[in-house]
Amino acid sequence: MSILSNNIISILKKVTNQNDNNFVPLHEPLFRGNENKYVQDCIDTGWVSSVGSYVDRFEKDLADFMGVKRVVVVMNGTAALHLCMEAIGVTDGDEVLCPALTFVATPNAISYTGATPNFIDSDVDNLGVCPVKLEEYLSDIAKMDDAGNCINTKTGKTIKAIIPMHCFGHPVLMDEISAVAKKYNIIVIEDAAESLGSTYKGKSTGGLGLLGAISFNGNKIITTGGGGAVATNDEALGDRLKHLSTTAKATSNRFFVHDETGYNYRMPNLNAALGCAQLEALPEYIKTKREIANKYMELFSGLNNVDFIKEPANTNSNYWLCAIKLANPEDLKIVLNETANAQLMTRPLWALMSDLPMYKNCPKHDLSNAEFLEKRVISIPSSVNLI
Repeated sequence: MSILSNNIISILKKVTNQNDNNFVPLHEPLFRGNENKYVQDCIDTGWVSSVGSYVDRFEKDLADFMGVKRVVVVMNGTAALHLCMEAIGVTDGDEVLCPALTFVATPNAISYTGATPNFIDSDVDNLGVCPVKLEEYLSDIAKMDDAGNCINTKTGKTIKAIIPMHCFGHPVLMDEISAVAKKYNIIVIEDAAESLGSTYKGKSTGGLGLLGAISFNGNKIITTGGGGAVATNDEALGDRLKHLSTTAKATSNRFFVHDETGYNYRMPNLNAALGCAQLEALPEYIKTKREIANKYMELFSGLNNVDFIKEPANTNSNYWLCAIKLANPEDLKIVLNETANAQLMTRPLWALMSDLPMYKNCPKHDLSNAEFLEKRVISIPSSVNLI
């Protein structure tokens, strides 16, 4: 075993309290509140599908927690992102800026509309969109037409929106990104799939752009099994999101009349019941997550050639996944293999979206920061139950 891997494994064992080399997952859900009670209530009453009191309650509780006017819950985070695209009218004549360093759901949601992902670079420190590189890219390719649309001079398409993603729960530099987007009349949609409970300058991620998409997949800080949500401070847009997500069914009469192409993206009451219970525990989960991060931070501070990835200034991260950055890219596979052999689950970053076969011909900026990170960052065990 390499000296570096041995040191990393020693730290992981201390934080995870691994005994007898039992398997330690990367992130697993925790159910110790009202989950059984609320789900059983759905079963007892028969309200198990996409209509029920827990759906309404979960939307209201989420909006209150995030400090936003509206939340619409849906079947998963990818559906939430797609709904954002549809709600603002993204079409096949558009491009949407998104980081090359993200989960595949982000460009997939863009593609569902027929639009083209346009890949931008990341910040080396917080893993999110780099506003300096963004400004550099747009100053090179963008011009404004007479109607105030941002046109990509290289492709002729309208750059309609940007989707900054809060990677591993760490808020991106939203003020700087929003300022660039405003200059070019580009709509900001947050991919807050991983960052529920994180704040930027005291405000919740997911509520900083026009729209924000959230995931409640089984590996997120709270889960509904499968599920997602869209948050907004625009009431009219909230109504449209709800309409589109419920098959665009007209409500003026008892008959099955649908007034446009909609989507059956509704979250079932069973999932929402689970979400209500999980949300009750979220403040405590965030506190615990930050305690875990602080333990890692302290231990990794004394290790050469490894940096623990910390929250940016003026933010409060939920530390959904703790992660480290290796100084030497040749150590990546060695550390991944040797931690796996030690029954400690670790993972690399995603392959860059611009390298995937379906997106390799999409427009992109210089991605040197994302390429640097892809070869060096490893996520490490981060479950709430570690403490």
